[in-house]
Amino acid sequence: MCTSDVVRRSGRRGWLPSARGRLSYPVLNEDYATRIARDWNVPASGIGHVTRFRVRRAFLDRYAVQQAGGATILEYWIPAEDLPAFDDAIVGEIELVSTFTPTA
Repeated sequence: MCTSDVVRRSGRRGWLPSARGRLSYPVLNEDYATRIARDWNVPASGIGHVTRFRVRRAFLDRYAVQQAGGATILEYWIPAEDLPAFDDAIVGEIELVSTFTPTA
């Protein structure tokens, strides 16, 4: 099931358990999310999505922002056991910003 289906099935309020791995890596800027979706996810699985959502600060304050490369490569590392609480901390709906597929 692709990310857009997972988000749609959750009522655009979270990530279904089947879409979760050992960690979730919400990133902090759209450029980085686009690079992940386009440059990593498309070659690995044939499709990549960029989503946008807001998360309550009280939840995010439990985690340090991780710099996973350059100055704009910023993400949170949320352990799988905390993902139900992460979903509960999402404010509003998850928006699908863009979708990438292989080009000819």
